[in-house]
Amino acid sequence: MFKPPTPDEATKAIGNLDNLTPVLKKAFTPEKDFEVMPAPKPGDWLAEHFEPGQTYDEYIKSGIVRPDRLRNKIYLQPLGDFAEGKSPSLEKLRTFTSFFFMMPTEILSQIPLEQSVLTSRINPYTGKRQVLTLDVLSLLIKNKPRDAYCVLAITMEDLYPDPSWNFVFGQASPRDRVGVFSFARYDPDFYGGTRPANYKKILLKRSCKVLAHETGHMFSLAHCIFFKCVMNGSNHLQESDARPLFLCPVCLRKL
Repeated sequence: MFKPPTPDEATKAIGNLDNLTPVLKKAFTPEKDFEVMPAPKPGDWLAEHFEPGQTYDEYIKSGIVRPDRLRNKIYLQPLGDFAEGKSPSLEKLRTFTSFFFMMPTEILSQIPLEQSVLTSRINPYTGKRQVLTLDVLSLLIKNKPRDAYCVLAITMEDLYPDPSWNFVFGQASPRDRVGVFSFARYDPDFYGGTRPANYKKILLKRSCKVLAHETGHMFSLAHCIFFKCVMNGSNHLQESDARPLFLCPVCLRKL
């Protein structure tokens, strides 16, 4: 069972700040804006998944891969349609990703599902099309631009990783620095619900959280167990919505 860290334990995970500049010390010092990770509720990620945590010192010793002179761009690969009014703005997602990671971010040409070689099926429970994630990952690896640090396929189509699974929100290969993530189930209409008046804002915020979290994994950031953080694991939509859209001091220092 997950035992929440004490404030001292959470602070220790940030590492020694003595040799940093005053500005960096301030940035990595936990204050009132950062909440120590509380005990999980039944059904939450940490109630069902063991996470050892990753301190800053452990991160540095883990053999991390970083952008370099040759691989210094993030690419977003649209998969299928991003219909206006029903999907997050691709340009806003690109801008967010570029600002969040302070790296050049580009949008690749859309891959039309009707013309692709990707395996798909109709989900028997929802009646909606799903795309096989392993096919997408293979395609991304094959076509990855030479200057890409990572390539993230984003889609409004539902996904599945294996015929035995009902669905998956996304799947990644951090070693190959590629991933595919679906925003489909972040739309209330997916489950037959009514879209609220601020639907576009909700969908964009949820999509940005997914991009920040999953791209963070491409930088070797593990799930955070020390503070409320965008790198916290998530078991369901309510838990994902409760995550902040920023990194805690531990994860920010890693990045």
